[in-house]
Amino acid sequence: MEDTKMEELNKRKIINDPVFGFINIPNNFLYDIIQHPYFQRLNRIKQLGLSSFVYPGAQHTRLLHSLGALHLMGEAITQLRQGGHDITQEEAEAVQASILLHDIGHGPFSHTLEHSLVNDVSHEEISLWMMQQINRELGGKLDMTLEIFTNNYPKKFLHQLVSSQLDMDRLDYLSRDSFFSGVSEGIIGAARIIKMLNIHNDQLVVEAKGIYSIEKFLVARRLMYWQVYLHKTSVAAEKMLMNILKRAKELASKDITLFSSPALHYFLYNKVTKFHFINSEDALHHFSMLDDSDIICAIKVWSTHPGIVLSILCRAFVDRRLFKVEVRTKPVDIITQENQLQQYMTHFNVDINDATYFMGQEIVSTDTYSPKDDNINILYKDGTVKDIADASDMLNINVLTKKVEKYYYCFFRI
Repeated sequence: MEDTKMEELNKRKIINDPVFGFINIPNNFLYDIIQHPYFQRLNRIKQLGLSSFVYPGAQHTRLLHSLGALHLMGEAITQLRQGGHDITQEEAEAVQASILLHDIGHGPFSHTLEHSLVNDVSHEEISLWMMQQINRELGGKLDMTLEIFTNNYPKKFLHQLVSSQLDMDRLDYLSRDSFFSGVSEGIIGAARIIKMLNIHNDQLVVEAKGIYSIEKFLVARRLMYWQVYLHKTSVAAEKMLMNILKRAKELASKDITLFSSPALHYFLYNKVTKFHFINSEDALHHFSMLDDSDIICAIKVWSTHPGIVLSILCRAFVDRRLFKVEVRTKPVDIITQENQLQQYMTHFNVDINDATYFMGQEIVSTDTYSPKDDNINILYKDGTVKDIADASDMLNINVLTKKVEKYYYCFFRI
């Protein structure tokens, strides 16, 4: 009995977080999830992908973000319980596990893998498959967690705490990303927002006195998207990385030997689709072994590859000679693209297919707040509820509901 008590005490960990201070891991169940290899892998994946090319301090990991979201979830549960809402201990642990694992399916450098090495598979789907695998290993202890994560649990507000326009994920990443990037415009009052949370008709709402905190949250989110997440240099770096991986995969399809770790080799030399993840353990196993270091190590070696396209792009990526970017309001015309391709064909002595790897175009869009999705609802003292877009007297809120679309034309400078 004493050994059991000592083991429980050993698992009660406190983590010193630079954003929120001390984070308590409240029980063995959550501690065991944190110790799982799938979760520990997130410590080898940067939260902001390639944003460190722009903001050198943005080196924090997805593991740190997930721990921060866990902390905020604990604060939200406490607040809602104080408001008289029934959340059982089992439900509390399940929703905390859900937010802890919400990003577990992210690949190296954010969404890059989804568009270059894996076909038609999203990180949300991989997160679900990895959670199901952990659940099998834990003998069904994540059953309720999975119900909350997939929005199949009767108490719908629990899913909203994990995934909505005002979830603990967003409250953490805005606070954390602004802290590490040094972009002060992204600072939000996460603690104040949580204090204003309530439940009305099984829906998460914000009390009316918290309306200004929500306005600041939405404005901060918009600024963070355009200053950090969609910064043109970050987009250029990601486009270059995508072209590198696509080129490597093209060479692999021709049975050309490329240096790679076993995990990266699996995705380079196989056409991996959703079918493989669902019907074979190999795909999920290799994915769980893939992180930022596999990609960076390969790119460093490929920079001396005899193939001119791959080596030039890899050397440029390592030395931070990224694609030049022109931000446009409409797609670049065909004549401009053809002239650019002709320059590459002449300069590098390559054919038109090879020349395409030195350029690209990305359509970047975001709507900071979309009333078409689950709303951010404001609860008034008389019991009425209004969408924030209607409740706010700020002109900015109406502006934030509009979808903004930009065209980033990326090309290699010669």
